[in-house]
Amino acid sequence: MQALKRVLVSLQAYRFIVLGAFASLLLLTAANAVTPQLFRWGIDQGIAQQDLQVVFYSAVLMVVVAIGRGLFNFGQSFWSEQASQEVAYDLRNKIFNKIQNLSFSYHDQAQTSQLLTRITSDVEQIRSFVGTSLIQVVGSVVTLVSVAIILLIMNWQLALITLVLVPIAALLLANFLVKNQALFGQVQEQLGDLNAVLQENLFGVRVVKAFVREPVERSRYTKLNDELMAVNMQTISAIRNTFPLIFLISNLITVVVIGYGGAQVIGGTFTIGELVAFNSYLLFILQPILLIGFAAPVIAQAAASAERVYEVVDAQIEIRDRPDAVPFEKCGGRIAFENVHFRYPGASTEALKGISFETKPKELIAILGMTGSGKSTIINLLPRFYDVTEGAIRIDGRDVRDVQLESLRSRIGIVFQETTLFSGTLRDNIAYAVPDAPIEQVIEVAKTAQIHDFISSLPDGYNTIVGERGVGLSGGQKQRIAIARTLLTDYKILILDDSTSAVDAKTAAEIQDALDHLMQQHTCTSFVIAQRITTVRNADRILLIDKGQLVAQGTHEELMRRSPLYGSILESQVKKHSLV
Repeated sequence: MQALKRVLVSLQAYRFIVLGAFASLLLLTAANAVTPQLFRWGIDQGIAQQDLQVVFYSAVLMVVVAIGRGLFNFGQSFWSEQASQEVAYDLRNKIFNKIQNLSFSYHDQAQTSQLLTRITSDVEQIRSFVGTSLIQVVGSVVTLVSVAIILLIMNWQLALITLVLVPIAALLLANFLVKNQALFGQVQEQLGDLNAVLQENLFGVRVVKAFVREPVERSRYTKLNDELMAVNMQTISAIRNTFPLIFLISNLITVVVIGYGGAQVIGGTFTIGELVAFNSYLLFILQPILLIGFAAPVIAQAAASAERVYEVVDAQIEIRDRPDAVPFEKCGGRIAFENVHFRYPGASTEALKGISFETKPKELIAILGMTGSGKSTIINLLPRFYDVTEGAIRIDGRDVRDVQLESLRSRIGIVFQETTLFSGTLRDNIAYAVPDAPIEQVIEVAKTAQIHDFISSLPDGYNTIVGERGVGLSGGQKQRIAIARTLLTDYKILILDDSTSAVDAKTAAEIQDALDHLMQQHTCTSFVIAQRITTVRNADRILLIDKGQLVAQGTHEELMRRSPLYGSILESQVKKHSLV
């Protein structure tokens, strides 16, 4: 329950809202407590004494108190709901901000569906607890204490009989919470797994249809849905085994109170009005116990959800600025990998093993190797998407870990192999890193990326809305937009991860010519992971990577003479090119 306590502590930031809800709660409790006394007064002093004036006054006062109860109940609900919305707002922002700052290593292992469930369903469970269940529990405790005192004052014998229900119900509810909190956490886990299948099918609907896998996917979703339903039914069974017993005990106590109290009325030691009032208070005893009982599953679910939420909020950010980090302002062009080793979190083998090389200013470095050799890992280490396991990466003699992360990444332009576009217009996507860029600059980089003519042919031009994840655009069009987006940034180091793989050879050559010109003008060093022969051939130096090791480096001609692996890779590329 520690996570739930943190939620309660967070309410301190909204102390005035909480005080408003608590004040309304106290006034509501007072109005509820005085109502049975008005009944007693009206019956004993009015009806029994045949005094119509007392009956009238008691009726008027009950109407006034009823209006007050309505107002105080509204205030209690309004303030508590506002507090719950504030807490949910803060938690959603905390999770989202943390997700933005978490390192690649976290996202490599975390399921997107589970993160979505935590920021939506789990936060909603917490909001429901703060907005409804918390005020119910606090109100129930206040009501129980105040009504217990009143009952003891009115008739201590009957009060003791009635209050026997309280410890019995408390034990049953505590046992329920202890035994079933893990079960409610399992519900949220199962919901996350179900969302994972849903997300995969929404993103991969074309693949599903292309391979006629609809029946299989329906079966997979139904299986997880059945498992979720089974876990939900377990929670219902847990509730069923607890609450009927509480209802039974409460009904038995009601029978005893009416019987014993009726005997006292007949004996003349208790008035009819007092018995009616006492019976009304009995409802005020039973109602809080039932409210706490109904809140118990919500509390258990909120506790499990809070634990899942704070797992994300408390997750360690592995890549962060050192205390003495300096901004990255100038780049002379000497980038050195010094005996770099790297192992992905959770992996048993190293992805890179003792990589060492140094670039010269304005040099274009091509990184070549078989699939899985470690090419992309090298460029992921330069902007510190990951940190090296051993060794160091230096820019102009300074370790990249001594440079402020934001300034480092803002000076490194990257075009990833897998293109991601966001909702919005084509202009928004190109100007993603520089939202206030003038349209002239947007057009200029679009021309360089060979995408301007296509955009101009669209009815809305640069204001054309991009479909979800770029649906409606070809792979080559998305890739060229990604290139334009990168070129618009204030980059000093340019990294192209097979960035022209989805365009035809003629367009790739035009893009490459424009990029070659820009590399000479704006960059201190450029890296390119390429699959095309022309790009490799034009590089100043080629790094040949095999199984995480740098096995050779040099120009195209040098590697052709002394590297059999380079020759075999190039030969396969020639065959592939000739087949195309």
